[in-house]
Amino acid sequence: MTEKAPKRRKAAGARPTMHDVARVAGVSQTTVSFVLNGRDEAGIAEETKARIAQAVQQLGYRPNAMAQALRRGTTNLLGLITDEIITTPHAVEIIKGAQDAAQAAGKLLVILTVGHDMKGLDQAVEVMIEHRVEGIILATMYHREIQIPPILENIPLVLADCFSSVKSVPALIPDDFRGGFEAVTHLLEQGHTRIGFVTNSDNIPAAHLRLAGYREALTAHGVAFDEDLVVYSPGGTQAGGYEATVKLLSAAGRQRPTALFCFNDRMAMGAYVALNELGLSIPDDMSVMGFDNQLMLSAHLRPGLTTLQLPHYQIGRMSVEQLLHGEPQTEWTLLHCPLIQRDSVVPIPQKRRRLGRKTAAAKSS
Repeated sequence: MTEKAPKRRKAAGARPTMHDVARVAGVSQTTVSFVLNGRDEAGIAEETKARIAQAVQQLGYRPNAMAQALRRGTTNLLGLITDEIITTPHAVEIIKGAQDAAQAAGKLLVILTVGHDMKGLDQAVEVMIEHRVEGIILATMYHREIQIPPILENIPLVLADCFSSVKSVPALIPDDFRGGFEAVTHLLEQGHTRIGFVTNSDNIPAAHLRLAGYREALTAHGVAFDEDLVVYSPGGTQAGGYEATVKLLSAAGRQRPTALFCFNDRMAMGAYVALNELGLSIPDDMSVMGFDNQLMLSAHLRPGLTTLQLPHYQIGRMSVEQLLHGEPQTEWTLLHCPLIQRDSVVPIPQKRRRLGRKTAAAKSS
C-alpha cells in the first residue's frame, strides 16, 4: 500500500498568491482574476468585489506584474542602451528623464551600458529582445553620429543625444548651433565686440555647430569674424581651456578680447585659471561664458559661470514619450539650450565700448 505524500505547507512569510485571496474571500480563483484585471463581462456583484478587495488588503497580495503583462501581450519594459552616460554627471540626466517618463507611463526601464566604441551593442540588443522590451532608446554621452546595426532595424527605436544618417529613425539632440548663436548674442548685447572663442579641435558635431553659431551671431550684429580670436585645443578639457586662453591672450600685438566664449564648462574652468595667473579679473577685466551647465562645476566656480544648459533631462523624457506615443519622424528634433545667467558676464563699460568702436573704425578705414 502506497502512502500519500504529505501535503506541502506554505512556508512562513511566503508571498500570498491569488489562490490565497480566493480562499479568504470565499470565491473562485477565476473570480479573483476577473476582478483584479478589471474584467466586467462576468457580471460580478459589488459585494463580491468588496470581499476580494478586503482579502487583498488583509493578505498584502500584489499581482505578478510580469505575468499580467505577458497575458496582455506586453511586458511594460523599455530598453535604454548607453555608451558611457553613467560615468558623466551631467549626461546621466538623460537616464533620469527617461526613468521619470517611463514610471509615469507604468513602464520599467532596463538599462545596459556597452562602452564608447559600441562593440557590445548587438549583444545588448539581443538581451533586450530576449526580455521582450517594447522599444529601445539608444543614448550617448555627447552629441555624435552613430551607425545603427541591422539587428535594430525592426525594433521601435529612438536616438537620444545622437543621430544617424537614417533619417527615418527619430533622434533628439541639442541645438548646438542655436546655443552658440545665443551665447555670443548675449555677449554682444552686453557691449562686447571682441569675443574670443576657446574651443575643442575634435571633429565632433558640437564643435562645428557652436563655431557656426558664433560666426552667425557676429554677422547678424555687423561684427567682422576674426579667425585670430578662435583658439583650438583637443578634448574639451580644463587643461585645454587653460592652454588655449594663454595662447589667445599672449599673442604679441593683438588687441585683447573683452569676453571669452568657451566650448564647454571644463574649458571655461581652465580659462578661469589662466586669467587668474595673468592677473585678469572675472568679470571686470574679462567676461567668460561656458556651455553645458555642469552643475557640479559651473555653479561652484567663483564667480558663478554664465553658461548654457544642455537639455539632457528633456532628451531622456522626450525619448520615452516619442517611443510610446510619437508619430514616425522624418527629421531630427532639436532641443533648445537655455541661457543660465550667473556672475561671470557683465556689460562692458561705456568708455571701453567707444574705444572699441574707434579701433574697429580705424581698422576698416
